[in-house]
Amino acid sequence: MPVLASHRKPRTKVRTTTPAVGFTTAALASVTLLSTHSATAAPAEPKPAIEDVQKKVDELYRQAGSATQQYNRAKTASTAQRTKVDTLLSDVAKRTEKINEARRELGAFAAEQYRTGGIAPTATFFLADDPQAYFDQSRLMSRSTERRQKAVDDFRTQQAAASKKRAEAVRSLESLTETQTTLRSSKQKVQTKLTEARSLLAKLTAEEKARLAELERKKEAEAREKAKRLAARQAAEAKEREEREAAEKKAREEAAKESGGDSGSGSGSDTGTSPGSGTGTGTGAGTGSGYATKAEKVLAFARAQIGKPYVWGASGPSSYDCSGLTQAAWREAGVTLPRTTWDQVKVGTRVATTDLQPGDLVFFYDDISHVGVYKGDGMMIHAPKPGANVREESIYSMPIYGSVRPA
Repeated sequence: MPVLASHRKPRTKVRTTTPAVGFTTAALASVTLLSTHSATAAPAEPKPAIEDVQKKVDELYRQAGSATQQYNRAKTASTAQRTKVDTLLSDVAKRTEKINEARRELGAFAAEQYRTGGIAPTATFFLADDPQAYFDQSRLMSRSTERRQKAVDDFRTQQAAASKKRAEAVRSLESLTETQTTLRSSKQKVQTKLTEARSLLAKLTAEEKARLAELERKKEAEAREKAKRLAARQAAEAKEREEREAAEKKAREEAAKESGGDSGSGSGSDTGTSPGSGTGTGTGAGTGSGYATKAEKVLAFARAQIGKPYVWGASGPSSYDCSGLTQAAWREAGVTLPRTTWDQVKVGTRVATTDLQPGDLVFFYDDISHVGVYKGDGMMIHAPKPGANVREESIYSMPIYGSVRPA
């Protein structure tokens, strides 16, 4: 039976819109999430005020200065320790050679004893052709035994001494290793602080840098004003001292004239006493004059370094850090100062700020991390900080810790 054709109308395919709806929903969700994220995001931190940046940079430079002193101390200790180790190792080598000499001598004695054998003295006497020859040989053998014993004693002494020196050298090498570790740590700390300071400064705009420079100028002006007041005070005190000394001298002279009017001999005696008193005053002046002479050499050297760059850890001749400059300046006057500010502050006599004289050393900050050479009138010459050159500046540009007179 033939198959009948289907009279059903073919079903038309309807295009679904589900994917579009899904995409729209996802897009809306993304927008919602982004909006929510933007709304909840933390606001950007406000930029620090330029005054805060200045304080932070100054503090970083101070910390770098303190780390520089740690570096200088470690470097000085490392150099001294290295010299000690080299000396000890040289001593050990010499003692080892002496031990080898003693060992060779003992070896020669042992070989001799092996060749001659160990015959008893009684047998040797009866076997000898000539009894007198036996006694002569016996004395020689006795002397030989004494030499052998001395050689053994020398060997033991040299061996003990070499062992002691070797142990000392090992301890010194361990100490040197620790010092070098401190040296590397201090160096890294300096570099870290300086990098942080440079990073802060590099982030400033041109306008902010100009404002920072203006703050620095204002700070410097205030420091100079304080220096002027100190200079005026010192000048007034010096004038008052001179007038007082002149009045005392005049009073002594008048007293000498009055007492000299009694008799000629009395006059001679009293006149002799008066110069004696004057000599005492002169001795004090002579001491001051001696210090002044040294101070002139110190300041002449320091002035000649003005314009040379500050470099941490440097002690001249082309660059300096603060304590490197003061050490080199006083060396010019024949006075040897330690390398660090922490040790330099312990040298000489402490003096008050109002009693400062040219050549004195002025130290700064509670951690004594900076120093300058006082030149008079409230001013000093110093190597300030990285990026700056040796220059004259008011001692009030930094908080003063104290001052010393080195010689």
